[in-house]
Amino acid sequence: MENKPNVIFVLTDDQGPWAAGCCGNDEVRTPFIDQLAAEGTRFPNFFCTSPVCSPARASLMTGRIPSAHGVHDWIRDGNMPPDSSRYLEGLTCYTDVLAENNYTVGLSGKWHLGDSVTPQHGFSHWFALPTGGSKYNDANMIRDGQVEQQTGYLTDVITDDALDFISANSEGPFYLSVNYNAPHTPFTGHPQDIVDSYDDCPFKTCPQEPLHPWAVQGAAAHMGNRESLKGYFAAITALDLNVGRILERLAELGIRENTLVVFSSDNGYSCGHHGFWHKGNGTFPLNMYENSVKVPFVISQPGRIPEGRVSEAMVSQYDFMPTLLDYLGLPDPNDDMSPGRSFVSALTGETNDAKDEI
Repeated sequence: MENKPNVIFVLTDDQGPWAAGCCGNDEVRTPFIDQLAAEGTRFPNFFCTSPVCSPARASLMTGRIPSAHGVHDWIRDGNMPPDSSRYLEGLTCYTDVLAENNYTVGLSGKWHLGDSVTPQHGFSHWFALPTGGSKYNDANMIRDGQVEQQTGYLTDVITDDALDFISANSEGPFYLSVNYNAPHTPFTGHPQDIVDSYDDCPFKTCPQEPLHPWAVQGAAAHMGNRESLKGYFAAITALDLNVGRILERLAELGIRENTLVVFSSDNGYSCGHHGFWHKGNGTFPLNMYENSVKVPFVISQPGRIPEGRVSEAMVSQYDFMPTLLDYLGLPDPNDDMSPGRSFVSALTGETNDAKDEI
């Protein structure tokens, strides 16, 4: 395929389907995610395969549901030596296919699928978070097999690395995962000016409902806590500013039109909705509220994907791999172990399931 598009997949951590301006929230400030939606197509009925991070991420990578890829919960062990385990070993990820088809494949941010030290599945650039979560300032990251403390705010640090990768590979084709840990807990450590900017926010988009009878320990500490709400919103606004930095770099390099940009989250989140804080494991047993199992999903490439469009198609993370490979004109190696199907027709406007944004 001539002139293959570059691909940037921005994946956030614990961002609810309600937690962006383009998703109907008039309180959280996300001008650049909103810009991406205005320049592309948004899928409000995009479902994760698990309301917890690692299994959802494994489904995105492999096109399989958790029972078929084997990651059933967030990964506690096997991230780092001496007990490193590669949980996707023996499976084919879409990044494997991209690497086999002359893409330079990079990771900036969270991996959390085992053996965080070692590049896997076609990745040649590897700037990875050691485990699943992290503090936000002066955090540890892995580069060239070494754990190094990175000075500064982690969302900015991840973006700095992503921008360097984009600039170094601007001739393309490249694929880049920009995997922020934001807005995952902790709700502290975010840029103070952004936190303070939410001082007067009424947070009507986050009703603090009576405590759910299944709410896990710790939920009550956040219920009605404005500082927690301010921290969650500030983390999203800070990552949004960094999405803006990425879009600006693509424009400066003259490659925006030849770059597919995808924005999503691993799983949803509730901030007091339904009487708990957290995702599926914010209750025990796990909950399947839409706030937990739906995620934001926006996809944009000027000239190829209709702008300002909302597709009502019901799609899932296991559909992402076949859709991306179909879009790029590359073979999908998956067999019947994957229930995923390409939804390229929905994102290119060939189906009637969409409406224009007003």
